[in-house]
Amino acid sequence: MIRISLDLMGGDFGPQVVIPGAAKALDRHPDISFVFYGIKEQCDPVLAKFPKLREKSTFHDCELAVSMEEKPSQALRRGRYVSTMWRTIEAVKSGEADVAVSAGNTGALMAMAKFCLRTMANIERPAIAAIWPTMKGESIVLDVGATIGADSQQLMDFALMGGAMARALFELERPTVGLLNVGVEEIKGQEEVKEAGRLLREANLDSLEYSGFVEGDDLGKGTVDVVVTEGFSGNIALKAAEGTARQIAAYLRAAMSRTLLARIGYLFAKSAFDMLREKLDPSKVNGGVFLGLNGIVIKSHGGANAEGIAAAIEVGYDMAKNGLTQKIENDLKKYHAKRLPPLGPEAA
Repeated sequence: MIRISLDLMGGDFGPQVVIPGAAKALDRHPDISFVFYGIKEQCDPVLAKFPKLREKSTFHDCELAVSMEEKPSQALRRGRYVSTMWRTIEAVKSGEADVAVSAGNTGALMAMAKFCLRTMANIERPAIAAIWPTMKGESIVLDVGATIGADSQQLMDFALMGGAMARALFELERPTVGLLNVGVEEIKGQEEVKEAGRLLREANLDSLEYSGFVEGDDLGKGTVDVVVTEGFSGNIALKAAEGTARQIAAYLRAAMSRTLLARIGYLFAKSAFDMLREKLDPSKVNGGVFLGLNGIVIKSHGGANAEGIAAAIEVGYDMAKNGLTQKIENDLKKYHAKRLPPLGPEAA
């Protein structure tokens, strides 16, 4: 049984969308049990519509919910120990849940997760990893907005964590990893990126295969299983991709309704367009994973619909079921053990 703690008040729509999303996830994965955190008078009427879900969950009434507009520092001061978001994360720390999921304020969620769970040993800063649809299937991109900037060692850590996530999510023995850069040539890019490339080449890790630098168009091609970058460029890439998907969908809708002939053509090609719509639907790949913490936290899009919430829950389900935290810890131990100089006779 995978135990998932869920912030019912998170996101733009709160329990009206989060609870139906949980019900969808439960239908697809009967081995889930939920620990809900919400404000009782707002959640009870919605939960009453899903008796099966209510049977597989426990509900905790909380004092307040963190708003989507609050600054992280304000949310931490006001909501520590009492908010739905804090208590959702705390359930992972206490062992009551295997993974925490929230569609709430990203900055507040990261601040609370870092404060409550702390970062793993040898990890200076956590990262947010996104699942990215590609022409070959899916890949992982990190960091997509946890922090701005990263030095070479932090990029190395992101590569280790992303590789562990790819093994947990895609069941790959040795995923391929690339560093996002302005060109594939070794002489191009910022010094931090070039130095991270050197570290990855020299590490010669069993847990991943370093494939060198990749460019922006490689994200959609699926050139590698894991793309590593710092949070500023990663977040821009994510938002640009989401905007492009919406733009293409809008162009198609306009083109298909322009003339009678186009509408007739659409009827003949409906199955192909349905498949394209499925690929362009951001809710199908919803769920950013906070990596580098002593516990699994999943961030859903704030504006996600019920299907998107279910997708984020399912990402958390997969991460917990496949032992993401343990995989990251093992990879970090192996890497840092390699970096330590062997003990001399005096030290021994």
